[in-house]
Amino acid sequence: MIVGRLVVIEGLDGAGKRTFAGRLTAALRDAGASVTATAFPRYDQDVHAELARDALYGRLGDLASSVHAMAVLFALDRRAAAPGLRESLTSYDVVLVDRYVASNAAYNAARLGQQADGEVVGWVRELEIERFGVPVPDHQLLLAPPREVAAERARTREATEPGRERDAYESDGDLQARTDAVYRQLAAAGWLSPWIVLDGTGPDPLLDLVEQLVVSPG
Repeated sequence: MIVGRLVVIEGLDGAGKRTFAGRLTAALRDAGASVTATAFPRYDQDVHAELARDALYGRLGDLASSVHAMAVLFALDRRAAAPGLRESLTSYDVVLVDRYVASNAAYNAARLGQQADGEVVGWVRELEIERFGVPVPDHQLLLAPPREVAAERARTREATEPGRERDAYESDGDLQARTDAVYRQLAAAGWLSPWIVLDGTGPDPLLDLVEQLVVSPG
């Protein structure tokens, strides 16, 4: 059993991250691993995330128009959470995170029309990993269904779940498309850690993932 792995699930809005995180958590626990899970942004726990949410819904003037200001708010949320993450990594076999540093890199590169090798991706890494010292992921999983599927899920969620109105990022189809492309580039480059891309084709990946995360040496 491998203790203390930080496993991140990334993907577009509507990619199914929350559902997959629940399935993976259950499968890991069935295999005997201790698991704790969290999700970013922590809108109801951290003031920086709360401000970012307000900006995305147009409640803070022109703040959302600044790519770097929004990136800093999301990064400060993770900086505040870092001590708890490090503590969890000493107590659990797997710490499962829904969205992490790569989401900041992908969305802001997409906003600026940059690729994964562009300036802002390097800036996010320097800010969050080097300056703020947030834990580096051991594995990152990219949920990458067809973009149309993710968009339809997001629309359905908005229509059926109270309080789940799409924000400025979620409702921008062009931004979602560009973000999807950057996510795939980050995965191909092995940004920060090894990635596994799950596109919904082929057999259910859970058993293989559990084998890698619980038994394999990394």
